[in-house]
Amino acid sequence: MKCRVCKAPAIIDIRRHNANFCTDHFLRLCRDQTAKAIKDFSMLEPGAHVLVAVSGGKDSLAVWDILIELGYRAEGFYVGLGIGAYSDSSGDHARRFAHDRGLTLHEVDIRREYGFDVPHGSRAARRTPCSACGLSKRHLFDQAALDGGFDAVVTGHNLDDEAAVLMGNVLHWHTDFLARQHPVLEARDGFPRKVKPLIRLTERETAAYCVLRGIDYLIDECPMAGGNKHLRYKDALNAIERDSAGAKFDFYFGYLARAADRFAPGDDDRPGLTRCGSCGAPTSAEVCAFCRLVGAATEPQPIHFDRKRRVPK
Repeated sequence: MKCRVCKAPAIIDIRRHNANFCTDHFLRLCRDQTAKAIKDFSMLEPGAHVLVAVSGGKDSLAVWDILIELGYRAEGFYVGLGIGAYSDSSGDHARRFAHDRGLTLHEVDIRREYGFDVPHGSRAARRTPCSACGLSKRHLFDQAALDGGFDAVVTGHNLDDEAAVLMGNVLHWHTDFLARQHPVLEARDGFPRKVKPLIRLTERETAAYCVLRGIDYLIDECPMAGGNKHLRYKDALNAIERDSAGAKFDFYFGYLARAADRFAPGDDDRPGLTRCGSCGAPTSAEVCAFCRLVGAATEPQPIHFDRKRRVPK
């Protein structure tokens, strides 16, 4: 197996490209594909100052590394979610990556700053853990980007992520979500610009990139993600991809090219937003969803006693 570019021994095959690559040319491919996504969708201006949403996993660390290689001023932002040893390990990986490369990593610990963690907060607020987690991270990423004057929030969503989300939204015709499924969400109404530069790379490719670049990333899946439908959609798409190389790419990019505009809301369709009475974030209600989550998660809960035994039930 030889590299398509230089004919040296190849270390990876990319079936949708019908090509094999050596280490140097595979790393160049990852950088080139990221740069192409940024250019094609006008994600970032050269040298932009961006805030990377960092989890300690392969995708967020890969996109941070690639953006630095491409000349962007990229700082990281990590949210400690209080998910036991998993959060401890994810934070360690993010800090080690930043320290070893002399990069800036901002951190917020929601237990320390807001008085709750995702496992307990999700139960108190009657939300699924993934819902409480996503809501918390979006709010804090947005707030940090605006407060820090960053040009955009960067997330590590890859091709597998976006194709799986698209499958779920199409299967259930979640038209509101389809309207927002784009690699760039423009800044508006108090929300920062958000971009996804890794959409041309798969999970396998970002993992290989990290291994070849010597990036130590968190391998474990979140212990609270069990039952997440998007994982099942990924499995289904992987099965299709095995028989039809490039299917995920064609599915996602075909949607962007041929159908995304059909779901884009007009200005008249956008809900009117005000400022949250608690934190000032944009919201369609008096209090934003994050502040409602904080309120529910930190509200004192009554203890019910068994009158006969006089012990908590």
